[in-house]
Amino acid sequence: MANQEDDFKKVISHAKEYGYVFQSSEIYDGLSAVYDYGQNGAELKKNIREYWWRAMVQLNDNIVGIDSAIFMHPTIWKASGHVDAFNDPLIDNKDSKKRYRADVLIEDYCAKIEAKIDKEVAKAAKRFGDAFNKEEFLATNPRVVGYQEKINTILSRMAKSLEEEDLADVKALIEELEIACPLSGSKNWTDVKQFNLMFGTKLGASADSAMDLYLRPETAQGIFVNFSNVQKTGRMKIPFGIAQTGKAFRNEIVARQFIFRMREFEQMEMQFFIKPGTQKEWYEHWKETRLRWHLSLGMGEDNYRFHDHEKLAHYADAAADIEFKFPFGFKELEGIHSRTDFDLSSHEEFSGKKLQYFDHEENKSYVPYVLETSIGLDRMFLAVFSNSLKEEELENGTIRTVLKLPAVLAPTKAAVLPLLKKDGLPELAHEIVNELKWDYNVIYDEKDAVGRRYRRQDANGTPFCITVDHQSLEDNTVTIRHRDTMEQQRVSVDKVKEIIASEVDMKHWLSKI
Repeated sequence: MANQEDDFKKVISHAKEYGYVFQSSEIYDGLSAVYDYGQNGAELKKNIREYWWRAMVQLNDNIVGIDSAIFMHPTIWKASGHVDAFNDPLIDNKDSKKRYRADVLIEDYCAKIEAKIDKEVAKAAKRFGDAFNKEEFLATNPRVVGYQEKINTILSRMAKSLEEEDLADVKALIEELEIACPLSGSKNWTDVKQFNLMFGTKLGASADSAMDLYLRPETAQGIFVNFSNVQKTGRMKIPFGIAQTGKAFRNEIVARQFIFRMREFEQMEMQFFIKPGTQKEWYEHWKETRLRWHLSLGMGEDNYRFHDHEKLAHYADAAADIEFKFPFGFKELEGIHSRTDFDLSSHEEFSGKKLQYFDHEENKSYVPYVLETSIGLDRMFLAVFSNSLKEEELENGTIRTVLKLPAVLAPTKAAVLPLLKKDGLPELAHEIVNELKWDYNVIYDEKDAVGRRYRRQDANGTPFCITVDHQSLEDNTVTIRHRDTMEQQRVSVDKVKEIIASEVDMKHWLSKI
């Protein structure tokens, strides 16, 4: 556990040191759970967003994108269930005066049991070597099976109690498991209460006539209320999807784990409108399609898993998360939800406007069902960044810190380095920068010895370094160095763009889906 914490601290400090993520309002001592993206972070975030948008909108002829407003009519949040049901179960520790999410305390308790399972697996893998069968071991080892049963029992009881709003049983479960306050070690808990997560604000010039509004807690409703507008103007035929990316706001009680859980965050969502009765096939289709998108980035199949929801939201008939192995364990990265016709029917009822689709093949109108895919852009950023940060021991015994970002997402694709600051080398280097910058984000770096510059670009995640030396002036060749292998090759200047393209172009990566 301590090791995990150390790894995570390295991720947070590296993100700051290399201009990826800063604490918001830092010179005023910051604002809890609000972060700013620095010059490299903004680029990485933009590239992830673009990678999602291309795969979702550009490569699907039946999915279009919109950008709806953050402010929406307040009745929308009544219709969506957020006013009445968008709550988290809260519990306070009487001694430390700290507030926690009751479900998170219980999940963290289960995560510790999961860590014990991982330990058993690692021990057995070492003992049996190549003959080790992980699936069989997990299914048959009595200790592991016992741990897994305990986790399942705890989580299904919690899900049932939360669904039935039996908050007294949630507290009873915390007490039975003897869960202590992480800060004080005390087990002196208050009752569990519900807390609404929406931020309220006002619209209007005078206090008397101002309208109570909410900052949107999700981007999905902007899609639902525009269903008819998009369907008619785009002449869309079912099945079709509407995608959007944008900010959402939640007054998280326990916002923690860096940018994993923030109060202001960005979502990338797609709502897919389908014929009622076809939701099972589409649910499976989108689960597989979304997992393939994640795997196309090459971050390791073992780092992903599906987690089916035991506790379904009031609108869903099936739901699963794609979980990713963050430095603090497996946590939700993306949700795939079969939302039935809840959203459109509810908005129909509250607005008094028809939100139906006329199916020419069936010659009838109906309210479509919806299949949703929803991923947190900030979580995706954290998944990519934390998974890419490596420390490698080199042959000479030194350690290099390298950020092995998928090249397609890297903020800077290449750094151009003149060997010396004289003899016409900077001029040629600037020519190369000026040629490449039309296609790629590239930088010029002349400070320090070239070895130190390589290390700096490794730590920054730059896939290529292009070094200009005296030979370059004679024969128009440069040395191109690959970040991941540190391999160097001598190539003609006019081949450089082609080499970069072969590793960073989106087409090359997205075709793996």
